[in-house]
Amino acid sequence: METAELLKKVRKIEIKTKGLSNQIFSGEYHSAFKGRGMAFSEVREYAPGDDVRTIDWNVTARLRTPYVKVFEEERELSVMILVDVSASGKFGTQKQFKQELITELCAVIAFSATQNNDKIGVIFFSDKIEKFIPPKKGKSHILRIIRELINIEPVQTGTNIEFALKYLSNIIKKKSIVFLISDFYDTHNYSDAMKVANRKHDLVALRINDKHESTLPDVGLVKLKDNETGKYMWLDTSNKSIRKQLQVNHLKFEAELKDVFNRSGIDYTTIFTDEGYIKPLMNLFKKR
Repeated sequence: METAELLKKVRKIEIKTKGLSNQIFSGEYHSAFKGRGMAFSEVREYAPGDDVRTIDWNVTARLRTPYVKVFEEERELSVMILVDVSASGKFGTQKQFKQELITELCAVIAFSATQNNDKIGVIFFSDKIEKFIPPKKGKSHILRIIRELINIEPVQTGTNIEFALKYLSNIIKKKSIVFLISDFYDTHNYSDAMKVANRKHDLVALRINDKHESTLPDVGLVKLKDNETGKYMWLDTSNKSIRKQLQVNHLKFEAELKDVFNRSGIDYTTIFTDEGYIKPLMNLFKKR
C-alpha cells in the first residue's frame, strides 16, 4: 500500500475509534479492568463516617487533630491484543471484511487503554507468530499498531490459537489483560492453552462472525474457496438440505466453542460484521 493511502486510512480509523473510546468506552473499560491494587495517595482531615482503620496516627499526633490516609487504585496495567491475521479474515459479505472490523476493534481497545494510562502490545498470529509489538504507551505507539494492522501481509494462511497462547505465556511474564480476537476457525485443540493463559492473565475472547457463515443465500451453483487451505469447491446453494446441513454444522460449532469458553472461565462476546461492535463491547464491559 502506498504511504499516502496508508496514512489516510490510519487517520480515518483514528478519528472514528478515538472518538468512540473517549465518549463511550473509556469509563466502561476502566470499571471492567481493575488495577493491581490500592496505593497511598495523600492524607486529609478526618470526617464523620471515615473508617477509623485509615487514621494516620503519626500525622494525627503531630498536628493534634485526626487525619486519615487516602488510597487510590494503582491503575497501570499491561494490555495485550492477540490478533488472528489468518486468511479467513479476508471474508465478509456485509458491511466490511472481518479483518477491517478487527482493525477497528484493536484501535478502540488501544485508545481505551491509553486513556487509562495502560500499556498496549500486540501479537499478530496465523499458524505462526507473524509479528510481536511489545507493550508501550503513547499515541505514536497506537498509530504504529493501526498501521501494522492495515498493512500486515501474513506469511502463513492458517490458524493456530494454541501456538499464539503459548507464545504469549512465554514472552509476557507480568499479569496482563489479554484480548484474543479471532473467528476461532481452528482445527487445533486450544482448550488447555486457553485455561493456562487465563490462569496467568485475564483473558477475554472477541469472536468475529459473518451471518452468511451460518446461513447461505439461495443463489444457485457457486464456486467457494477456503482462504486458509486454498482449496475450491462447488456448492449448490439452491439445495435446501445443503443449506440446512450448513446451519446445523455451524450451530454445533457455536455450542462447542461456547463450551470451551465456559470451561476455560473466560468472558467472551460475538461481534458480527454487519451489526457494529459498540453494543456487544459495552455489554461485555458491563458484565465484568
